Amino acid sequence: MSQKKMRAIGVRPDKQEVAIIDHDHPEISEPTQVKVRSLDVGICGTDREICTFVYGSPPAGSDYLVLGHESLGEVTEVGDRVSGFKVGDLVVPSVRRPCSNEHCRACAIDRQDFCQTEEFNERGIKEHHGFMTEFWIEQEKHLNLVPSELRDYAVLAEPLTIAEKAMDQVWQIQKRLPWANEEPGKLPGEGLNAVVLGAGPIGILGAMKLVACGFKTYVYTRSPAPNPKSEIIEAIGAEYISNTQVSPEQLAEHVGNIDLVYEGLGVAKVSFGVMMQLGLNGIFAFTGIPAPGGDIEVPGNQLMRNMVLKNQVVIGTVNADKAAFQNAIKDLAEFKARWPQALDGIISKRHSPDNFEELLVGKPGGIKHVISFDD
Repeated sequence: MSQKKMRAIGVRPDKQEVAIIDHDHPEISEPTQVKVRSLDVGICGTDREICTFVYGSPPAGSDYLVLGHESLGEVTEVGDRVSGFKVGDLVVPSVRRPCSNEHCRACAIDRQDFCQTEEFNERGIKEHHGFMTEFWIEQEKHLNLVPSELRDYAVLAEPLTIAEKAMDQVWQIQKRLPWANEEPGKLPGEGLNAVVLGAGPIGILGAMKLVACGFKTYVYTRSPAPNPKSEIIEAIGAEYISNTQVSPEQLAEHVGNIDLVYEGLGVAKVSFGVMMQLGLNGIFAFTGIPAPGGDIEVPGNQLMRNMVLKNQVVIGTVNADKAAFQNAIKDLAEFKARWPQALDGIISKRHSPDNFEELLVGKPGGIKHVISFDD
């Protein structure tokens, strides 16, 4: 008897091909597994880079990799030992799966976002099929429950987790000084200035997070206003500034002490230019990953002097843990209540799976495009 097949969108690295693939229809094989029907799958820069074949690897024994790591689905079946989900629930999955190395303390406690061996796999990216298909199976512990009222927005949870994890680290690091506002009735970021680099989905969602935390927030990116991104930024109470019109030095003069930089741009020249302007006791969080090559010169001596004399910290952050996903879902509900039109504006369009080529190897424009399997 032949295996039932379904549609999936993926890459065949050996053939350098992006295609709709006949993928095996999954069935539950373990009591802790959940079967999920795909609703929405977000397209991001990682998916597009995989489609240029610079990285991305299929699972062992497969000549293709199903794409997609920003996902929202509906539970259709649960294993006998699943207690946290039921048929009809909306769920968002995490991306990274732990390594099996017995010496990796992070993966042993389900903090694979800090894996110590790099032997993890990632759904839709590294050695594990993703979610850009009609149905998928996942272990219960890797799923996060979504309230039904967030049906239209929950596909944004995964990109928001980048900011959630970054801010969790920022708050922990900055306990080294009296940084967070602890006055009754005040938000923790009140009195602090934050600069967001980039106005893609990660930058916009990061700006929403920072405004919600009380930071006076500035988004520093390339395209001059007005444009759809600047309209969203201004609607949430942040200030939009073009780096083609304002230099990093002028930015610092305008902002005052830059307490936090949340980088979501992936452009080293701009990022290090702003790092030179980081303020006293400031913290700089890198989340972008530039393409290989394209080296730049940086004023290393002055950067080092600043870090020492100004008590600065620079961190890099990637992937996210379960708490970050849960916080992202909670914050999306807050964003919906505060800025419904701005949140609507992030998703430029939902597409049929048949439009995969335009989205993955074309130039669709807009902010966030989503493939919808809910047809």
